[in-house]
Amino acid sequence: MRSLILLFTLWSSAFALHAATPKDTLVVAVPLDGIISFDPAESFETVSNSVQRNLYQTLAEADRTTPQKLAPLLATSWQPGRSPHSLVFTLNPSAHFSSGNPVTAQDVVFSLTRAVQLNKAPSFILAEFGWTPANIASQFRVLNDHQLEMQWPAQIGQDLALRLLTAPVASIVDSKTVLQHVSENDYGNGWLHTHSAGSGAFTLQQYVPQQALVLGANPQAQPQPHLKRILLKGVADAGARRLLIQQGDVDVAYQLGPDQIDALKHDKNLCIDAFPSSLVYYLGFNTQSKAQPALGNPALWEAARWLVDYQSLSRELLKGQYSIHQSFLPQGFDGALDNQPFHYDVAKAKAILAKGGVPPGSKFTLTVINQPPYIDVAQALQASFALADVQIELQPVAESELWSKMRGRDFQSIFIYWGADYVDPNTNASAFAYNVPGGAKTLAWRVGWEIPALSAKTRAAAGESDAAQRRALYTDLQKTVQQASPFVVMLQGAQQVAVRNSVSHVQQGIGVSLLFFDTVEKQ
Repeated sequence: MRSLILLFTLWSSAFALHAATPKDTLVVAVPLDGIISFDPAESFETVSNSVQRNLYQTLAEADRTTPQKLAPLLATSWQPGRSPHSLVFTLNPSAHFSSGNPVTAQDVVFSLTRAVQLNKAPSFILAEFGWTPANIASQFRVLNDHQLEMQWPAQIGQDLALRLLTAPVASIVDSKTVLQHVSENDYGNGWLHTHSAGSGAFTLQQYVPQQALVLGANPQAQPQPHLKRILLKGVADAGARRLLIQQGDVDVAYQLGPDQIDALKHDKNLCIDAFPSSLVYYLGFNTQSKAQPALGNPALWEAARWLVDYQSLSRELLKGQYSIHQSFLPQGFDGALDNQPFHYDVAKAKAILAKGGVPPGSKFTLTVINQPPYIDVAQALQASFALADVQIELQPVAESELWSKMRGRDFQSIFIYWGADYVDPNTNASAFAYNVPGGAKTLAWRVGWEIPALSAKTRAAAGESDAAQRRALYTDLQKTVQQASPFVVMLQGAQQVAVRNSVSHVQQGIGVSLLFFDTVEKQ
């Protein structure tokens, strides 16, 4: 801790004297209050999940320039196994973890097994394979140190299986290092909260909650990153983030509101980079709320679709940063709907509420992140719903608290985003349209939406191998959720990032929310 404080002191002095960041360090201003854990088997928040891509590697990844395609990563190749539900992977024999230990087939088995056994928030992705704590031990056959066969009981094809394995929860960890830090049979989870054991371009050097995260170059990485370290500075206020990048005290600034972006567009010392984003933003109702039973009334869900002023939100409040989008698959994904069947109509909403038995003066609490654009959108919803005599009480919280409330169903309604975990329609369908007893705690589970028939259709779409038929199934799923569900999908955003001109080779993927730090260079 003393070394980190000293480092901050030295950098602060450099900023004051030169208004420039160290040439071997990328300094990023971003809120850090959403971080819960850096264990890839547990991490499921925006910043920490994106950091995983720089700390760990998966067997394959979405191609960085064409994310609909797959690219090899730790696996140099793969081929069909002994059944339609198996694959044989050949690993890169020169790959090493940051400890110096070689990456082996045994590490792959250990990593995927521990993620299933831990059963943390992102484990539902691996549950798509039909893997459970009871059967996971029988799903692998190690052929040698650099080759293994993986199988699965679920009715999903090999292409979807590969897509699932690109998610951060499928990251490969150094089994020897992790086993040295096991406490009370926790699979090293406690230690990995604030440490890393991966083969990515960087390692986690130090973390001070909500204040700073320091990543250092991994000496074993192939190829080596251009920068020695990455410093993520926790800056909670969007205005402060704007000021820091204008002054040159940081190189990159994230989560800037529309006003901050407008103020920076004409600064000759920086540019605003826009990256495609898979994030869709939605209003969700907890249908199991005992305090507010109206939240389980489909009439409220239907009326809510007509109480969102989509045009005003997108064009005026958010100044074009976010586009109107009303289906759970984001644009850029195969089969995503681009229709907009709903618009702002208070009279229509009031008629629906009256017919559905939702009494005037009904109210509920809306939980949101206390950052732009969430609080801004929440206030706009509060005003538009009030015109239909539906009262919204706002509950702004830190991002980490919001995720905890969601996962425990401790909310009445919520305005939040959902991002793709891998580039395939199943990633969002299995979240919005799948909920079975004893199954994964998906978004549908979190809002208490009981949908056995729709869940069966979601599984059928996942197992369909014909591309046209699969697209038709996802079209049907999207229309159902769009028209009659406790989810009101409203917006899709592009990731706009302020970057100093001294930074080059800036790249970011559709499914992540931070730069690929391994390619970044500085003058």
